[in-house]
Amino acid sequence: MSNIVEANEIWKTYKMGDVDINALKRLSINVEENDFTALIGPSGSGKSTLLHILGCLDTPTRGVVKFDGRNISELKDRELTKIRCEKIGFVFQTFNLIPTFTAFENVEIQLRLLGVEKNKRKKIAENALETVNLGDRLNHLPKQLSGGERQRVAIARAICKNPKLILADEPTGNLDLKTTGEISDLLVDLNRKGQTILVVTHNPNVAKHAKKAIRMEDGGLVE
Repeated sequence: MSNIVEANEIWKTYKMGDVDINALKRLSINVEENDFTALIGPSGSGKSTLLHILGCLDTPTRGVVKFDGRNISELKDRELTKIRCEKIGFVFQTFNLIPTFTAFENVEIQLRLLGVEKNKRKKIAENALETVNLGDRLNHLPKQLSGGERQRVAIARAICKNPKLILADEPTGNLDLKTTGEISDLLVDLNRKGQTILVVTHNPNVAKHAKKAIRMEDGGLVE
């Protein structure tokens, strides 16, 4: 298996007046193809900071992060945008759906941004929603969907472009126990079909579904 993302001894430092705050400290991690990794740890441990860097939303202060073999610190903004748009699917705790768009439109817009032809967009978006068991909810607005259904739309939006990597930041944080289990099972099923997934979570019930769990504390990996 080849690495999709490689982070080698990275630091992320923020200036707070005259004080340097190290959100990440000499951290190294690799994400291989077909991994399903859970990143766990307390609030403030650096999980989301790491996720943003691995997702090309930010760059490290020191150290090297490579996405598909390319050092992200050497890439221009438009090149990073292209990677995010084409190769990474993001899933967030708050769903980030457009409230005036139907489930279908929330997925289809991702393909429109990629320049996919209209008829092809329709088929891909419908297939993605069927994959997450929402084939009968295509024309529903987010307000007409349950929290679990909204998260399924967000996952369909992430997978419709066939990304190399899905990054999920607390994807079950707003969901009840039953729905959390359903979303966890869906992620497992996607991974079995070949999708690479890295999920940030506080929930041990989500982490236990992953192939491996990595714990963070104080900006580093502890196990």
